[in-house]
Amino acid sequence: MQKINELQLAKELIRFPSITPTDAGVMRFLEKKLKRLGFKTKILEFREKKSKPVKNLYARLGNKAPNFCFAGHLDIVPPGNIKYWTVNPFNPSVKQGHLIGRGANDMKGSVAAFVSAVSIFLNNNKKFKGSISFLITGDEEGDAINGTKKVIDYLKKKKEKINFCLVGEPTNPNRLGEMIKIGRRGSLTGILTILGIQGHVAYPHRANNPSTTLIKILNELKNIKLDKGTKNFQPSNLEVTKINIDNNADNVIPRMAQATFNIRYNDKHSSDSLKKKLNKVFSKISKKNKSKFKIEYRVSGEAFLTKPNATTFMVQNIVKKITKIKPKLSTTGGTSDARFIKNISPCLEFGLVGKTMHKVDEAVSLSDLKKLTKIYSLILDNYFS
Repeated sequence: MQKINELQLAKELIRFPSITPTDAGVMRFLEKKLKRLGFKTKILEFREKKSKPVKNLYARLGNKAPNFCFAGHLDIVPPGNIKYWTVNPFNPSVKQGHLIGRGANDMKGSVAAFVSAVSIFLNNNKKFKGSISFLITGDEEGDAINGTKKVIDYLKKKKEKINFCLVGEPTNPNRLGEMIKIGRRGSLTGILTILGIQGHVAYPHRANNPSTTLIKILNELKNIKLDKGTKNFQPSNLEVTKINIDNNADNVIPRMAQATFNIRYNDKHSSDSLKKKLNKVFSKISKKNKSKFKIEYRVSGEAFLTKPNATTFMVQNIVKKITKIKPKLSTTGGTSDARFIKNISPCLEFGLVGKTMHKVDEAVSLSDLKKLTKIYSLILDNYFS
């Protein structure tokens, strides 16, 4: 069996302009690569009302347990204004030891390393006890409605068991080997609307300004100390992200004021416990100011932790062996698709350096790409031994 070169495959994947939710043919391309390695594959396309269809890929080699799964995404964010790039973002180039192109480290580079590592493992292990699978989505950078979440539901219905999952998100802040993610904080967004009474600014007693209520509420929210952090998580934080009063006149007290906020919370809270806490604040201040409130919540994911086990420490030791750095076991950062996968399997995240992700001239070190492939192949060797 021919070894698949990680750099060549990364270049091929980057050439597909697979901006969420556009597939651009990248899933079929990867499917063909995996079929040549002996995988049984299935393209899973999902669609909900008011959302565009998304293609996902699930592939498996073998039918015995344990099933080790590599998970990731092939969708990317837009490149922005191409004139600011030094290369065409969809015609990847190697410069000064780095591969430049959109998705190079988030995360087509990691997917290429996955596949290359599996080809190395299969060359050295003609027969192994277990299975290897891939769960690749096209909806990680978007709303995540028709991506990994739906694939997980599909796998549950098919009674497809994954015993351990490695997600290839770019977990390292500055150098390969710094960080493994073993969990993530939860994310709760609130859209708060305050309703008052419209009126003339010269006659405030005839009106009820909703912005007064909104400011008082936001001030109280910012002064709430949610917690001091936990053993595995940093403190929870609330940030106001939008304030909107749709009013074109300077002499009119508006009827409505709106604000959006987001809370990143640790395992001391759930979305339900936070909603109860917040609703008490909204109710108390709105009632005092004779206003009405409406609140819409959106939960991207609950806080979760994969408690370190033998596999976690095995991965940590391999990363240290290859990079000469002992990676920190962390729960920092935003959300990832691990928030869905943890419902069916223990998982951790380890990938490339994320310093340039989503930026102009997104790039990955060729040395890091080679080392990551080596790390992934050694993880398979150790897992199945």
